[in-house]
Amino acid sequence: MSFTNCLVVMLGGALGTLARYLVSWLALPISGQLPWGTIIINVTGSLLIGFFGTLTLAQGRYPVSEAVRLFVMIGICGGYTTFSSFSLQTLDLLRSGAFVRAAVNIAASVALCTAAVAAGHLLASRFNGGEVRIAQVALEEDA
Repeated sequence: MSFTNCLVVMLGGALGTLARYLVSWLALPISGQLPWGTIIINVTGSLLIGFFGTLTLAQGRYPVSEAVRLFVMIGICGGYTTFSSFSLQTLDLLRSGAFVRAAVNIAASVALCTAAVAAGHLLASRFNGGEVRIAQVALEEDA
């Protein structure tokens, strides 16, 4: 880990975070029944990390420096959505024939993350006078 790599990841993360905010904001009008902004972000982030990661491999046709890969895959995709990393890891498990591990990864990620958000909400609710809301504005729920 170098200072330069840290800066590269940080700058990419800032851009990814801004992109996430903008997509969430643009998707608000269609996000009545489902969090479409989040779904769009997770799907496009997964598409981006899968496409870019494969396209720019060192031994491929379009190699880029490790700094560029860090900028896009860890920085931008990480700031945009960590779901892209989860999707990439699950694909790697599937491609290596680890179908049971891939299924466990999917089930555990969804179940544990949902349980964690519920636990965090319950804990904070106790500190916050029994408040039942999680988000203050619709954009927070979709971001």
